[in-house]
Amino acid sequence: MPKGSWKSRRHGRRNQRQNSRFREHGSNERCNTGAEQSPQTLAPSTSSSTAGSSVPDLPEYYFDSKKDCYFGLLPGHNACNLLTKESIKQKEMERKRLELLEEEDKQQKKIARMGFNASFLLQKSKLGFLNNTSYCHLAHELRVSCMQRTKVQIHSSDPSTLANDRFNLILADTNRERLFTVNDIRVGGSKYGIISLRSLKTPTLGVQMHENLYFSSWKVNSVSWASLNDLDSHILLCLLGIAETPGCATLLPASLFVNNHSAGDQPGMLCSFRISGAWSCAWSLNIQANNCFTGLSRWVLVTNVVTGHQLSFGTSSDVLAQQFAVMAPLLFNGCRFGEIFAIDLRCRNQGKGWKATCLFHDSTVTSVQILQEEQCLMASDMAGTIKLWDLRTTKCIRQYEGHVNEYAHLPLHVHEEEGIMVAVGQDCYTRIWSLQDAKLLRTIPSPHPTSRSSIPSVAFSSRLRGPQGAPGLLMAVQQDLYCFSYS
Repeated sequence: MPKGSWKSRRHGRRNQRQNSRFREHGSNERCNTGAEQSPQTLAPSTSSSTAGSSVPDLPEYYFDSKKDCYFGLLPGHNACNLLTKESIKQKEMERKRLELLEEEDKQQKKIARMGFNASFLLQKSKLGFLNNTSYCHLAHELRVSCMQRTKVQIHSSDPSTLANDRFNLILADTNRERLFTVNDIRVGGSKYGIISLRSLKTPTLGVQMHENLYFSSWKVNSVSWASLNDLDSHILLCLLGIAETPGCATLLPASLFVNNHSAGDQPGMLCSFRISGAWSCAWSLNIQANNCFTGLSRWVLVTNVVTGHQLSFGTSSDVLAQQFAVMAPLLFNGCRFGEIFAIDLRCRNQGKGWKATCLFHDSTVTSVQILQEEQCLMASDMAGTIKLWDLRTTKCIRQYEGHVNEYAHLPLHVHEEEGIMVAVGQDCYTRIWSLQDAKLLRTIPSPHPTSRSSIPSVAFSSRLRGPQGAPGLLMAVQQDLYCFSYS
């Protein structure tokens, strides 16, 4: 027998034995681990190697669940190779997103809690088993689970910009009558605008965009409505510096974005404070600390924009999230190293003794929200953890499962009146939880393909358009605005 033929047969038998071992190992692993479940109920799984069954992850191999076998992977930097882990993961995510969108369009009535419906809740309320608050919260849960998606028509004086500019974030004002928008423009930088929600009515949903020539080449890190002259009369922006240029905190009057103001009208205060390494900002409505905001990086700067008086507090970590309490002059801060602490603004000793509360997360804190009674605080981090803290005992009393985050600065939206919390994950899924028992009520897929640059920004209210408005969720993604209204 020729030597080359003998080698080829031996090589073929060895490959056959290896393939059989792969199939046997995968089959045994599926039998042994098929009953195991993931410890968290996250977004639809993004790994095709775990789709439908639990199979082992083998280095440099990809498991195809349809063909029930392994395939070799080439390096991801190979431009000619279409079979990489990144492309497989993205393809699987897109497939599941489309499946969920199709399921949402077909299923008109969704059930958030088994056995709960409108007639059941009404009957329990009449019999006295539910108080008014609990009945309202459960009713909102039922309506939230049945919200229907509708695209909103945006009207602008320059329609061409709507097709080119991409939504970065939206922020509703106190009365839910306006949305402040930050749009990324193609040439670089950000453009700002205000959307009026007064015309957001069914059946034809339409809004008016008020734009301004004011734009910035700096990245917007944080935004807050500011009540300087009147309620929400200004917008406070925290901008990250570029290269040698320091960042700044800018206070813009909302009247700059109204197209019909006369030339003689004064737009109000327009000021900017240079701050090196500004990461976050917040506005205080407390009487003892009125007209104060903060800009920070390893320190917290509290500035009175009227008098110019400043207080500075040194920290051991960058502060990425902030919120002022209303009933007490306290400023709560969330840090890069996972610490959450409160600053008592009545304490003039900036060297020590100013920390009123200390809480700790295992990862970078991205959002802090104080509840209305100011006895509890909600916080999220870059590990996807959302916790409800009792500020009196400094203990976690509830944890909300399902949020997905690894690196993004994502906000929380807490709505106590409706009894729900809303958060958008890094996977572009919008999730809604019950505040009372942390139950995940609904997971909404993005109308656009998932990517790092297209994470939706949302705003929820039971009174969109103002006091006489209707409940719903607004979602801005790419160039589009969607309204999920109660059916």
